Amino acid sequence: MDRRTFLRTVAATIIGSCFPGVGIARASTRGSEAFARVRPGDARWPSQARWNVLSNSVGGRLVRIEDPLAECRHAPEGPACQAFLKEMKNPYFLSDNPALTETSGWVDGWNSAPSVYAVRVQSTADVVAAVNFARENRLRLVIKGGGHSYQGTSDAADSLLIWTQEMNGITLHEAFVPQDCGATMPPQPAVTVETGARWLQVYEAVTTRGGRYVQGGGCTTVGVAGFIHGGGFGSFSKKYGLGAAALLEAEIVTADGQARVINACNEADLFWAVKGGGGGAFGVLTRLTLRTRELPAIFGIVVGTVKARSDAAFRELIAKTMDFYADKLFNEHWGEQIAFGSDNSVSFAMVFQGLDQSEVEALWAPYRSWLAAAPNDFSIETAFSIHSVPARHFWDAAFLIKNAPGLVLGDDRVGAPQGNIFYVGDSGQVGFFIHGYKSAWLPASLLQPTEKPKLVEAIFAATRHWKVAFHFNKGLAGGAAEEIEAARATAMNPAVLDAFALVIIAGHGPPAFPGVAGHEPDLTLARANAQAIDRAASALLKIAPGAGAYVSEADFFDPDWKRSYWGPNFERLAAVKQRYDPEGLFFTHHGVGSDEWSADGFTRL
Repeated sequence: MDRRTFLRTVAATIIGSCFPGVGIARASTRGSEAFARVRPGDARWPSQARWNVLSNSVGGRLVRIEDPLAECRHAPEGPACQAFLKEMKNPYFLSDNPALTETSGWVDGWNSAPSVYAVRVQSTADVVAAVNFARENRLRLVIKGGGHSYQGTSDAADSLLIWTQEMNGITLHEAFVPQDCGATMPPQPAVTVETGARWLQVYEAVTTRGGRYVQGGGCTTVGVAGFIHGGGFGSFSKKYGLGAAALLEAEIVTADGQARVINACNEADLFWAVKGGGGGAFGVLTRLTLRTRELPAIFGIVVGTVKARSDAAFRELIAKTMDFYADKLFNEHWGEQIAFGSDNSVSFAMVFQGLDQSEVEALWAPYRSWLAAAPNDFSIETAFSIHSVPARHFWDAAFLIKNAPGLVLGDDRVGAPQGNIFYVGDSGQVGFFIHGYKSAWLPASLLQPTEKPKLVEAIFAATRHWKVAFHFNKGLAGGAAEEIEAARATAMNPAVLDAFALVIIAGHGPPAFPGVAGHEPDLTLARANAQAIDRAASALLKIAPGAGAYVSEADFFDPDWKRSYWGPNFERLAAVKQRYDPEGLFFTHHGVGSDEWSADGFTRL
């Protein structure tokens, strides 16, 4: 087994009770007017003395946030600005700065803007203090964990930020039973994770050291809480289901300042809502307990790129590829992507588990032979390769640094932990400025012989405008039956249950900042790309009108977002929101309850 080759190629794809004695305040009954937000300079903006009280209550961990772009606005070509822009490609730098997020903006949608203050929370008591202060002072409240929100929900101007990254404790359990569930749930292996942990930290504890699997994110710097709020797909979701479905228990601070332990036996509606109901809408998650699974012996990957020499050959290639997927890969063993390019190419970056190397080679042999038999129609742009690695090393930072220096990038700041790594394949999205982003769940019925010709033609039509990527691990159809059933107990749009893939059509540019000379977004290019992405999505979705979309990876401008994100589950989510946050303290763009507020979240409509 060639581990180095495998590790280089994989880069292309990819706690039980409330705190006593906290001094919890109750929500007021003053009516909706009480939460008209205030900004700096308003008469009701808290005095410095009141900010000092908050600071004292959280152990001095109230941070006044400075403009991270100040040096660039002053001297855009100066050394300080150039050093800052270099760091903008380091996800650890972004997550370690309360003024920055992993996305720098979205054309005509939003631009990164820092809060006024941040509370560096280290405990549930700190979160309670920040929530109470925001409620009592009518502040716009924002929560940042990993900061990976494409839609800008991790930052907002003139706000108070709850910054959770220092709450990152991890505890493994051999036999966990949720509170009050002893009569209905057996003990099971689990991991308890504080809200600010990143997935690389969790994998290091659960997989590298613990030898077990937990359903987490593919990007190493994604935060745990936001991942669960969005439903949570990993590379192997067809085998292990949604991350949200693996949630056994959580602690959450709601708008009234209460720290609640929630699970299937205790405040079940709120527990259901946080599992895929969207981040930042129902409260601040402080602790999550997730079930862990047996770890497979190996994880593996198949990569390769084929290009058709004519449009007619490309249609044939699309058809053959979708036939091959439906016949051989549409099952719990396979995940990740096949992408169809506007240059008539098809790129494979598929991962597998539960199969050995020889089984995978035999499975792919007929498809590869078919390609080889038609050299006048197809060229192999990147040779097909199949590799596997012991699953325990899949997220092992020390192993990856030693065995595959070309696979991962490190946090190159002075004094940074050596284990701070991220995959080269994820580097393109660090700090990126989004031009357009569309996602849609495609129903498994499109893989039936009678429907597949429509799918093939729709893919071809869409690629005349933009690249189209099929993320098979982000649709549960064809996966493990018990995991599909478990996903029914989440707030996710039920369309995911019968979807064979999430199709994503998206484009972006480098980090960009309005008002910073030489580093502003290219609006002409961005808008042109956005229009092309819209045309591609329209062409594809003619065969799946009304398809649902993934809340964490979706169109900022979707006018039908309630149905797209949650389908028939939205009304129940709205009822949970009304019960736990009637005055709308928690606001995010296109989050549950956001339609009651102005676009910036400051004015109640």
